[in-house]
Amino acid sequence: ISIEELKIIVEKFVSERDWEKFHSPKNLSMSISIEASELMELFQWLTFNESKEKMKEGSLRKNAIDEIADVMIYAISFCNRNNIDISDAIDQKMKKNEKKYPANEFKGRF
Repeated sequence: ISIEELKIIVEKFVSERDWEKFHSPKNLSMSISIEASELMELFQWLTFNESKEKMKEGSLRKNAIDEIADVMIYAISFCNRNNIDISDAIDQKMKKNEKKYPANEFKGRF
């Protein structure tokens, strides 16, 4: 499924429920953060290696997939409501990141 198709699916879902009136930049940005926090909570007390192991299979993996889907759904809704071209936004940001973090300086390090 393309990004454009995902935008249509999310918009249809929102529209069928008449939720556009609740989708202000404030509310949607908060919802993105809330869902991201729910994703983080799944890994809260795990070590680095435990978190990698838990993502291989099982209930934590299934819950993580649901939470990242929620993050993405709200991010798409944010873009839909605010006329943001997701592909262009990511492309432009990656170009900024390439300049800010040149591979020859940052390869293998933070």
